[in-house]
Amino acid sequence: MTQNHDNTAQDRPIIAITMGDASGIGPEIIMKALGRPEVHAMCRPLVVGEAVRLREAGEIARTGLAVRELSEPSGARYEPGTVDVIDLGLIPAGHPFGKVLPLSGEGAYRYIERATRLVEAGEADAICTAPLSKEALHAAGHKYPGHTELLAHLTGTPEVSMMLVAPKLRVIHVTTHIGLMDAIRRIEPGLVERVIARGHATLVKAGIAEPRIGVCGINPHAGENGLFGQGEEEEKIIPAVQACRAKGWQVEGPLPADTLFFRAARGDFDLVVAMYHDQGHGPVKVMGLEAGVNITIGLPVIRTSVDHGTAFDIAGKGIADDGSLVEALRQAADLAPRRRRTVNAAL
Repeated sequence: MTQNHDNTAQDRPIIAITMGDASGIGPEIIMKALGRPEVHAMCRPLVVGEAVRLREAGEIARTGLAVRELSEPSGARYEPGTVDVIDLGLIPAGHPFGKVLPLSGEGAYRYIERATRLVEAGEADAICTAPLSKEALHAAGHKYPGHTELLAHLTGTPEVSMMLVAPKLRVIHVTTHIGLMDAIRRIEPGLVERVIARGHATLVKAGIAEPRIGVCGINPHAGENGLFGQGEEEEKIIPAVQACRAKGWQVEGPLPADTLFFRAARGDFDLVVAMYHDQGHGPVKVMGLEAGVNITIGLPVIRTSVDHGTAFDIAGKGIADDGSLVEALRQAADLAPRRRRTVNAAL
């Protein structure tokens, strides 16, 4: 490797890719994605998982990639044609595909745990997660609903937010998986302000010095000065927007959601703040269901994820699509803190 190549490599973030459930499609989509030249052009991929499983998946998917097993990231070379993996050695050769197994759940837990410690130690810049099975995770004794809650526990983070990213659109949610009436009750100025702040901080770290943020209203036409609703915008949203603007941030709202998403997609805003699940998820999925990426915001580490599950029904057949993983890697590379790099971020 020449000195020029080394300098170029230093401009690319190290992304710790967790293998997810070894019995799912994670191993094969990782092997497929890491065979793409564009992935190596945007990041230095470091898998945290199982060398034996990745080799099996590579053979099934006919990727032709070599697998280099490591105990520490310092041994990684990040060369196209070779997959560097921090090998935990938990999964034996011939481990079944397509089944819910406690050993696979234990592995999924250990991979995310190790990846988190790598980022905390400055040995990686971000985490990108392949899918895990909640059932297998629970069978292994780890009672977390999924990656988000597990990461929050591992990092001691009390509150996180979900950001969805599709082509031309980023959306962060004030509430997510609760009913609409419960969401309206839960929304309050402090929560809205914290969500805006998390989104703002994430984009600043990604290289957008002054993010333009649009905040949705709750009611049609953002209440239209009290015409719709019971004053939710005035009570729950406006104080938060005013507090953020007082910090010098470019925050507008509450704005009618029906026009705000259009304006954001054409480039008027870098981020939309949605008040509840469907308000944000619907536009994102219309804009790019196949390329959508889930990003956990508020953690002390950057984490992106594929937008699909373990797909046990097709695991081990070599037919799984790696497109969502490639996009998740792209977003991880764009969002990774600019500690060593000068690349301009653009999700």
